[in-house]
Amino acid sequence: MRYPPIYCALAARLSASAWAEAPAAMDGRLVDEHKMTLYVFDKDTAGKSACEAACTAKWPPAYAGSYDKASGDWSFVTRGDGKRQWAYKGRPLYRWSMDTRPGEAKGDGINGVWHTAKP
Repeated sequence: MRYPPIYCALAARLSASAWAEAPAAMDGRLVDEHKMTLYVFDKDTAGKSACEAACTAKWPPAYAGSYDKASGDWSFVTRGDGKRQWAYKGRPLYRWSMDTRPGEAKGDGINGVWHTAKP
């Protein structure tokens, strides 16, 4: 059965919208696709995450999907497990496990090495 072009275009748009969105800037900070605050870690080096193993239980990496594309200041770092993590200006991005609602930034300043990521 052949489908009119409008149905094909609609199907393509619906399937694309199911993908996670790239991080974005909002209210002076960087957020993920759920508008949750993203963080940077002072112990990271450019292009490399220092938060591995147990660290990721509290600070989950902002993973990128295989369909995500780097652009401008947005890039990826490859983690030790081979997964891609979003980075902004070369700095890997994380979430804080204790943030439970969009807009929270409870992880800012923890141990003097975790900070809200800013554009």
